[in-house]
Amino acid sequence: MTDPNEIKRITRRHFFANTGLFGIGSAALASVLNQNLLSAPINGLHHPAKAKSVIFLFQAGGPSQLDLFDFKPKLNQYDGEPISEDIVKGERFAFIKGTPRLLGSPHTFRKFGASGSEVSNLLPHLSTIVDDIAFVKSVNTTQFNHAPAQIFMNTGHQIP
Repeated sequence: MTDPNEIKRITRRHFFANTGLFGIGSAALASVLNQNLLSAPINGLHHPAKAKSVIFLFQAGGPSQLDLFDFKPKLNQYDGEPISEDIVKGERFAFIKGTPRLLGSPHTFRKFGASGSEVSNLLPHLSTIVDDIAFVKSVNTTQFNHAPAQIFMNTGHQIP
């Protein structure tokens, strides 16, 4: 930059539009690093670390985890039935009008490995390595729509 005042004219929209994923990743990294600097010191792990690397599968646009590796037998049992008013009362849903109905998975699940992890017939090769991978099923948010929830998952910050 030749003009020192040019930096003042750059907006967040301009920054993200011109830096692409590196801009978003840099912003997320800066936020995480800042939080780590303010956190308490780590006193050690509860077990020796064994992991050599992490493969993070972010399946935007992929099949639902409910059709891949998060079997919900009760959901299949009540497939097609209207959701109880007690469950949806006061909740917001995107693109749903009236009384929503439950939708179970059309795929079959089986238990694999010593862990007994349930995997659908859509992932025959993954079923052979279930004891070598971790399934994270505990991520949740109050966001009711995918895009804001994905931003929260990938950055740790929610859009107000």
